[in-house]
Amino acid sequence: MPAKNSIKQYLENGFYHIYNRGVEKRDIFLDEQDYAVFLSYLKDYLLEKDVLALEAIFFSPNSSFREKDKAKRLLAMNNFFGEIDLLCYCLMPNHFHFLIKQNHLDGIDRFLNSLGTRYTQYFNKKYKRVGCLCQDVYKAVLIESDEQLLHLSRYIHLNPGKTSQQPSSLPEYLDLRHTAWVKPQFILDYFNKDSKNNSYGHFMGEVPDWEYVAPLGIDHAD
Repeated sequence: MPAKNSIKQYLENGFYHIYNRGVEKRDIFLDEQDYAVFLSYLKDYLLEKDVLALEAIFFSPNSSFREKDKAKRLLAMNNFFGEIDLLCYCLMPNHFHFLIKQNHLDGIDRFLNSLGTRYTQYFNKKYKRVGCLCQDVYKAVLIESDEQLLHLSRYIHLNPGKTSQQPSSLPEYLDLRHTAWVKPQFILDYFNKDSKNNSYGHFMGEVPDWEYVAPLGIDHAD
């Protein structure tokens, strides 16, 4: 019998809770570099690709071999800007959670396959292992109500616990960080940041003493 939520019914403009964990419940992030690499892959896939600028570098006689090679790889890389929007994320040592809005019918599946394959190749090369890294197929749950959408965002952001250095999108929701490839506004439109009793922080139940500790070595720059 297929595992729960492994059979997916995808809709255009649908919201989904995506999650998976390491095979045999093993850790899939072992140090700060692993988190940083995974987040850099999210950035590569979700920021709009500047094709004209990359082509200019590749065809320019003034570009070095290294610059041309990098431009060529970036041009060939999959990109999912416009196909999906990442609303929330949380990375834990042995699993991850995403809240994603799918704009194109097969966007999530293609995105997760690309991300999983690329990160597994990185991880296996670094730690000299072979085989699958994550358990079975990733799981996906269709969000069916506004209430479910809001409470799922809170669930994801509470996963690491208070003042944790586990990477998550919570700083974007508390106006502590701005990241172009994270789209908090879908959720924040339900709240009023100028109202203490109707802010996202109040919804989290951690006002007024939430403390954000930035993880080391993780680049969220646009």
